[in-house]
Amino acid sequence: MEYLKGKTAIITGAGRSVLESGKCGSIGYGIATAYAKKGANLVITGRNVTKLEDAKEELERLYGIKVLAIQADVSADSDNEAVVANVVEKTIAEFGRIDVLINNAQASASGVLFADHTTEQFNLAMFSGLYATFYYMRACYPYLKETKGTVINFASGAGLFGNSGQCSYAAAKEGIRGLSRVAATEWAKDGINVNVICPLAWTAQLENFEKAYPDAFKANVKMPPAGHYGDPETEIGSVCVHLASPDMKYLTGETLTLEGGMGLRP
Repeated sequence: MEYLKGKTAIITGAGRSVLESGKCGSIGYGIATAYAKKGANLVITGRNVTKLEDAKEELERLYGIKVLAIQADVSADSDNEAVVANVVEKTIAEFGRIDVLINNAQASASGVLFADHTTEQFNLAMFSGLYATFYYMRACYPYLKETKGTVINFASGAGLFGNSGQCSYAAAKEGIRGLSRVAATEWAKDGINVNVICPLAWTAQLENFEKAYPDAFKANVKMPPAGHYGDPETEIGSVCVHLASPDMKYLTGETLTLEGGMGLRP
């Protein structure tokens, strides 16, 4: 059922990426695919223009939806409020509404031990993750209030469990989790649903992490009890679709954390 038809979702970090096997290798693109199948029009952002254009072409061709691809990079060296404002303004100009905001984008220097972390590496994680989530949520708030929309943010087991070699990544993700809880409390009266997902999906980024830092990968990345890593589209993407469904509005004002793609806990 295309219950998202006519609605608009902004998904950050949604450029097309593939695994060595050729399967979907990006959580953002997996989510975009799941939303496209439900009829939603999409605004996808990222740093890599080629990956964005590849995603736009494939999604529009396969699912008959409209995709707006916008290059956007929230970083220490950017006018970030202007970067995000540009995305929101183009979204409203194209579609006239924002129903779902998914803050998926995140860069980090995973595998670097705390004592070896540089300020630049710390800023990379904080700006691309925590600051980006803050700027997008604040800029989208008036439009989400109009549609009684949904915010879906991403945290991580790295912060929940203190993974070695991921201090800046964990700090950014824990900041996002706290930010989400506050927004869930403050925006409940506006009918806006705010949730957090802590996924463990097999992605190109995780594939590269295993190659570059095998010891850190072995120490920190544990196989979920189900015996497989989450699929970016059919598991993570499907959860994101469900969180934007009318059935989830009874949870407005609550924050749910989805850990490892295997279950919900408050």
